[in-house]
Amino acid sequence: MDSTANELKEMAGIVLERLSDFLSQSQSGNTKVLIQRPPAEVADNLELEKFIRNGTLSAGNIDELLSKYLDNTQHLHHPQFIGHQAAAPHVASSISDMIHGVVNNPMAIYEMGPAAAVMEKVVINWMLEKVGWFGAEKLSETDPRKTGGGGILTHGGSMANLTAMLAARAKADPDAWTDGTSNDLVVMGPEVSHYSISRAISIMGMGSKAMVPIKVNEQEVLDPDNLYPVYNRLKEEGKRVMAVIANGCATSTGLYDPIEEVGQFCRENDLWYHVDGAHGAVALLSPKEKHLLKGVELADSLTWDAHKMLQTSALCAAVLVKDHKNLDNTFRQKGSYIFFEKEQLGIDSISNAIECTKSGLGTKLFWALAGEGEEGMKQFIEGRYNVTKDFYELIQAHPDFECPCYPESNILCFRYTKYGLDNSFQLALRNELVKRGDFYITTAVVNGERYLRLSVMNKHTAVENIQKLMDEVEGIAEELSKKGN
Repeated sequence: MDSTANELKEMAGIVLERLSDFLSQSQSGNTKVLIQRPPAEVADNLELEKFIRNGTLSAGNIDELLSKYLDNTQHLHHPQFIGHQAAAPHVASSISDMIHGVVNNPMAIYEMGPAAAVMEKVVINWMLEKVGWFGAEKLSETDPRKTGGGGILTHGGSMANLTAMLAARAKADPDAWTDGTSNDLVVMGPEVSHYSISRAISIMGMGSKAMVPIKVNEQEVLDPDNLYPVYNRLKEEGKRVMAVIANGCATSTGLYDPIEEVGQFCRENDLWYHVDGAHGAVALLSPKEKHLLKGVELADSLTWDAHKMLQTSALCAAVLVKDHKNLDNTFRQKGSYIFFEKEQLGIDSISNAIECTKSGLGTKLFWALAGEGEEGMKQFIEGRYNVTKDFYELIQAHPDFECPCYPESNILCFRYTKYGLDNSFQLALRNELVKRGDFYITTAVVNGERYLRLSVMNKHTAVENIQKLMDEVEGIAEELSKKGN
């Protein structure tokens, strides 16, 4: 069928009403967080093949299709969704997705999406300002000579980390773009660095062995004293360190590496310093919590995911650099239909991005900020960090529960200890919990031990929800112990 304005209005009205009901039901907590069914059953229930073959979607059946779709959907706005680090998006950010879906302006070239391109530039400047890498007077400044720092929004933190590693390579090995990466380059980082760092290095052709792990302590925080022995050994082996990584914060525990101490090491040795702040860079917005990132201005690059703690719908991740020239020098390509001599009215970001066709990612973050404002966003972040500490006190006070560490962010690990500390038992607890559908949590291995793991992303998650979680975990543990699991 051909799309028309009237059809859009009719179908969007039906969708909006159904989504509004879904959101209200999720936030009330009066539903399952997740009902998992086999893939084939879901496909048959949604009649996916029929729609693909016949193209029969219309205003007359869209409500039924969407209802079935939502019945097989995670409820991220549910107060008992405490699982992965995915935002319960601000409604304004959600609306931006609908706008982009209609106008469809891929904005890496300014003339293809002027408003979206400007929004991205302004929110990038806002993020640079929070890091301390913005030198202009107004966030609308587009002259990099005045802004100082630079950045780009990408489709996810993995893409952002890859871009940062490419920028580090361009600095350490300027001829790599044309001649290939030198085989003496390595990257140093905590042994618990996010897997996307190692993946990026392999994608770049350096091989996974080029990721040199730095030993962490029992809480999986990088110990700066372990940097020099590894660095000196690498120099003796004839290796060049392309970059040093620090976690701000770690995905498993939510704990921050000593950002300033690592930065001083990098400055002393003239090494590229990358802070993976995909989740925890939001602490920069809180006067109370920003000490966790003390020294971040010493870094050369920073990853910061808006789709985690900035109430922004996925995907929207920033890679920021202290010196804009380091991003400008990362990609060197020709494409006569894109890169050509022209009178430039606006700003093309395509030369700084992996993606050629890039969504208007800045609109997602802008609309969330426009809906919350800086103060609202600060209160949200501080609220989630504070309530996670309350959850720690509640869990730690119970004789049959324990936490491996005091939380520094909105991530908290714990385990049930009445029937021992067997890793497989903790995993069985989580699997049964998720199967029942009243809660959604994840797990993490910390220092070789399996823990249940919370990511408190939702402003509606309260102490009573965690008490219910503990009660359900106890009940499941009793049942599993009787079954001999």
